[in-house]
Amino acid sequence: METYRKSTDDVMGELQTSHQGLTGSEAQKRLEEHGYNELEGKKKDPLWKLFLETFKDAMVIVLLVAAGIQLALGEVVESIIIFLVLLLNGVISVVQTRKAESSLDALREMSAPSAKVIRDGTSQTVPARELAKGDVVQLDAGDYVPADGRLIASESLKINEGMLTGESEAAEKNTDILKDEAPIGDRLNMVHSGSLVVKGRGSFVVTGTANETEIGKIADMIATAESKQTPLQRKLDEFSKKLGIGILFLCILIFAVQALRIWFGNEPVDTTEGMLNAFMFAVAVAVAAIPEALSSIVTIVMAVGTTKMAKQQAIIRKLPAVETLGSTSVICTDKTGTLTQNKMTVTDTFLPGSSRSFPESPGERNPAEQMLLNIAMLCNDSHVNEDDQEIGDPTETALLHFGKKMNEPYQNLRDTYKRKMELPFDSDRKLMSTVHIIDGENMMLTKGGPDVMFKRCGFILADDREQPMTDEWLKEVKQANEAFSLDALRVLAYGYKKLPEDQAAISEEDESDLVLVGLTAMIDPPREAVYGSIEEAKSAGIRTIMITGDHKTTAKAIGRDIGLVDEDDIALTGQELDRLSDEELNQKLENISVYARVSPENKIRIVRAWQRKGHITAMTGDGVNDAPALKQADIGIAMGSGTDVAKDSAAMVLADDNFVSIVKAVGVGRTVFDNIKKAIGYLFAGNLGAIIAILFAVFFNLPNPFTALQLLFINLINDSLPALALGMEKEEPGVMNRKPRDINEGIFSGGTLKAVMTRGALIGIVVIISHYIGLQVSEEMGIAMAFTTLILARTLQTFAARSNTQTVFGAGFFNNKYVLGAVALCFLLYGLTMLPGVRSVFSIPSSFGWSEWLVATALAIASVLMMEGIKLVQNKR
Repeated sequence: METYRKSTDDVMGELQTSHQGLTGSEAQKRLEEHGYNELEGKKKDPLWKLFLETFKDAMVIVLLVAAGIQLALGEVVESIIIFLVLLLNGVISVVQTRKAESSLDALREMSAPSAKVIRDGTSQTVPARELAKGDVVQLDAGDYVPADGRLIASESLKINEGMLTGESEAAEKNTDILKDEAPIGDRLNMVHSGSLVVKGRGSFVVTGTANETEIGKIADMIATAESKQTPLQRKLDEFSKKLGIGILFLCILIFAVQALRIWFGNEPVDTTEGMLNAFMFAVAVAVAAIPEALSSIVTIVMAVGTTKMAKQQAIIRKLPAVETLGSTSVICTDKTGTLTQNKMTVTDTFLPGSSRSFPESPGERNPAEQMLLNIAMLCNDSHVNEDDQEIGDPTETALLHFGKKMNEPYQNLRDTYKRKMELPFDSDRKLMSTVHIIDGENMMLTKGGPDVMFKRCGFILADDREQPMTDEWLKEVKQANEAFSLDALRVLAYGYKKLPEDQAAISEEDESDLVLVGLTAMIDPPREAVYGSIEEAKSAGIRTIMITGDHKTTAKAIGRDIGLVDEDDIALTGQELDRLSDEELNQKLENISVYARVSPENKIRIVRAWQRKGHITAMTGDGVNDAPALKQADIGIAMGSGTDVAKDSAAMVLADDNFVSIVKAVGVGRTVFDNIKKAIGYLFAGNLGAIIAILFAVFFNLPNPFTALQLLFINLINDSLPALALGMEKEEPGVMNRKPRDINEGIFSGGTLKAVMTRGALIGIVVIISHYIGLQVSEEMGIAMAFTTLILARTLQTFAARSNTQTVFGAGFFNNKYVLGAVALCFLLYGLTMLPGVRSVFSIPSSFGWSEWLVATALAIASVLMMEGIKLVQNKR
């Protein structure tokens, strides 16, 4: 049986302790046996091992091979560039891994440094790490709870457990036995390590230390939660392996064909030199086929995405999260502060016998309306300081805002009607009373829970006069209370009582025969923009699930209000979820929109259930209890106001804690992925064009159309700039009106492969034609013509690569200034190869003049016009 379901005597008996605590020697013995009260984590891998792990990626291996080959060919600069890019990627990966591991360090920092403990029958302060099971610990307001335990004494004790439960309000603690199973938030006779005492005092017997505490269990879950690759990482890894194998076979094929011609050809050649040239050319083809800049381009495009997301209040901590957001199909979101304003607000009032709206003008208010405001402002301990910060209970600060809205500033009332006496709020009474002189009369003002207040009221203020509380009046106020409760509103009742002028003190006995004035109903209302964002998420094919520590009724009411809950959807509590098998959960998963009173284990289970169904799942959270699920999710989203533990476990942080920002960030993520595909399409279409021209020459026994240096120049210098410019494209129309992409979808899906094949074929054809025309003059002219046509066609292809459906004018010719700049710079770089003295390096003969350049340029332009023409035909279809 759980500890919270046992009496304090039973618990202390099992722990072999007493109210006098342990002896010093017994405590030391238990520490030696069970260890110190500090979190333990798995041993971290050394930095060198983490760094080497980054080089296991298939694309990295292909690039390393390419760099090694280039080094062997004497292309030292190009090799160094590739090595530097891979080195930078490795360092970034190690830093991100270490950041992710820091969540456990943040948990340790939340531990209390010391504890007031009873040892050997006397109160003493010891380091919290030296607490043992059976120790009796004393708590006062402002203390952090140093371990888990069963309360044995409680005097108005309130503890903020939001870091574990997700609830913003402090829990009122007691020592009562709980009969039934209860989630952490409802275990009112227990205290938990890391929580904060905000009011009262108490003492408890330690029942759990170190990793046995609730916070320790969370640390274990963080350590064991799976770190997942993003969809793009998985697809690039798969593609890199296939690309490497494909290029290897292509090179072997080209080398074999050329070698056979050397061995069995009729022309006399130096076999050794011919074989070496054939091998070098095959290697050059391999280098031409490998997009060396791809890895760095993907990184830079995602980095640009992080800047755009930051403007949407979404701070990216782990770069791949940019792309992952774009493929998200399920968002599991917290309620308080994310969907709602995290600010209790009075939304309605009820005054007996009145149906009109509460008047905002003081001159229009009747006695009952004014009295309700008086009680709400005066029987209230909260206030707003000089820095406009709200100090006090959220429920009471909501009443201050209500008074301000009704043009009744609380400070004016408090200055006019000074407090003479008070009975503070007590969790047992569920009432608060204060005494003031109002209009010359000694008056006790009382507010509290409706059920309690109804029993204490013998009269009612209705029709501007005090009347006896009849059954009819009681029925009316109870119906109003029930109507508010059904809408998940928090209700407070207000009353007063006139006291003798000479009464010098008040007691609980005075809180009877009160005059009931009315009710207020309040709730933490949804953010205004959330309504539209939930609808936008639906249009984008994204399912929104609410997971909260709040009560089921409140959560479902909010969900229904904002459009998150449909008619056939259901809500589950954490306990109801625990009773479901994995198979039962799998069957009901699609219909569950709200989970309430959940535990950290519940959250991980929900995330994994959606992931098993093939969904990319995002999870929001702010507390320590959210950290394991944030790490398990495909993308963990921490609140900017949340704990460091949550932020360290997340891939993204919401600066404004707003669900709306998540939906906006999804749009940016989708655009980032689109742009990555555009860059990939651009690179491979250009490479395909070159390979087609090479294969044509090889199989038709023509001279090679390019030199190895020319291919390297195009790949490393000419290709990178346009690909990067494509990464700056604005979002295409309807980006948030399409469904999330399938996680099994390849990087060439969605028309990208077709576009690559089409553009690559057109580039290859015009290069073949240009090469053939040049060969009519000489082999050197053929190479110069092919090189010029290829470099111009690949550069001008940038305009066509901006969209697979829109033409360059449809996308807006001047909408991406980076493309215009990249194209101009590529033309300039090409122009450098035409300079005297440089020509010979790039095998361009002096006889290559304007007429040859115009022919090559016309062919390159023709290929791009055909690319755009094909789009027009497809659009008409």
